[in-house]
Amino acid sequence: MNVIIKDMSKKFKIPLLVIGAIVLLGITAAAVPGIRDRIAWRVEQARVRIFYALFPPEEAVFTPNSTPQNVDEVVQATFHAATALANIAPTFTAAPQDNATPTAAVTPTPLPSSFSLQGVRYEDQHGLWNYCAPATLSMGLSFWGWEGNRVTAGEWLKPFEKDKNVMPYEMQAFVEEQTSFKAALRSGGTLELVKKLIVGGYPVLIEKGTYIRETTTGRVSWMGHYNVLTGYDDGKKQFIAQDSYYSADYPLDYSLLQGEWRAFNYVFMVIYPPEQEARLMALLGEYADAVNSQQIAARIASDEIASLSGVDQFFAWFNRGSSLVQLQDYAGAAQAYDEAFRLYPNLERDLRPWRIMWYQTGPYFAYYYSGRYQDVIDLATTTLDAASEPYLEENFYWRARARAALGDTQGAVDDLRTSLKYHPNFSPSVLVLQEMGYSP
Repeated sequence: MNVIIKDMSKKFKIPLLVIGAIVLLGITAAAVPGIRDRIAWRVEQARVRIFYALFPPEEAVFTPNSTPQNVDEVVQATFHAATALANIAPTFTAAPQDNATPTAAVTPTPLPSSFSLQGVRYEDQHGLWNYCAPATLSMGLSFWGWEGNRVTAGEWLKPFEKDKNVMPYEMQAFVEEQTSFKAALRSGGTLELVKKLIVGGYPVLIEKGTYIRETTTGRVSWMGHYNVLTGYDDGKKQFIAQDSYYSADYPLDYSLLQGEWRAFNYVFMVIYPPEQEARLMALLGEYADAVNSQQIAARIASDEIASLSGVDQFFAWFNRGSSLVQLQDYAGAAQAYDEAFRLYPNLERDLRPWRIMWYQTGPYFAYYYSGRYQDVIDLATTTLDAASEPYLEENFYWRARARAALGDTQGAVDDLRTSLKYHPNFSPSVLVLQEMGYSP
């Protein structure tokens, strides 16, 4: 027996040394920042794949309840909506975002068949977490000589590194609070309007929905994305996009852009020097007034509801709800969102835009101000549970407000504090906590 043991130890002496060396090498490599980061990334990829395999996000479905919990709240919201709509006329001039009105008429002239603006400094989003918005905004600002970069914008827009989304209004706020420029944010844009603005000397920043292969799971799925449009060519039927994911001067077919842009109610933002405000507003024409642009967007959505089907019709219903929220018709908006969510389970599984509540919070406004608090809670919970990492401060915020309305004070406080963990100093959550008598 002793001989056998002696022989066995000789037999495995070299392999054990090799294994020990490999382990030691692995420990040493893991201590090197670059290698450590790559290992962490691989581990994260594996975790996300397992999560989505066990809980496919495309199968998470929200079913509207359609029953308000507070009739008085519904009546009050409807009164405010009716008052706001009664005061809106075609000649309304006070745009909420920038108080700008056109002061000079622009004589309509035929647009050239192709046109391209130069001067945008290209930046990609790669190497940093969810940096589409900071990179795109930095590109849009660079046209006007801004000297910052994606990190400059990102540190302000994304105080929490893994924040999954930056809203258009946050980008507008950065421009107006952190730079010397202004930004006009509108909905209901058209391809012709984009061409007109580009020819007029203004790059156009848009938000759209697109199907991209995920870096973590390798699957192709729908997600929000920003582009800066700097040119077009009618002969090729293409726009020229500065795309932080793909490349500079990325060709984007008219028909593809139309479909992708629809997912975000044809929202667009134009950055401009303050001294050019009157000129830009004249170019915008009927879009100079932000409220009027929402009326235009609502009409476009209504037309598309009647003419489209499938996922495009889903977006059209969703867009109508979003515009009605901006017009303070919360009950009407809630009904439009109900129709969108009723269509959702019938959509082809791989086409379902399951991330939509990461990017758009209109349904929360509509349901909350219609007194449908349980729908707010259910929708937020469905959204958060379907995310492998629920870094979505707006969803926690709205669930908190609904919980508070239903008397769940501790649940509301917990959600508000979670939202602040994922977006430090998020002012809506700070304000509600203070109003409830709690510290952030």
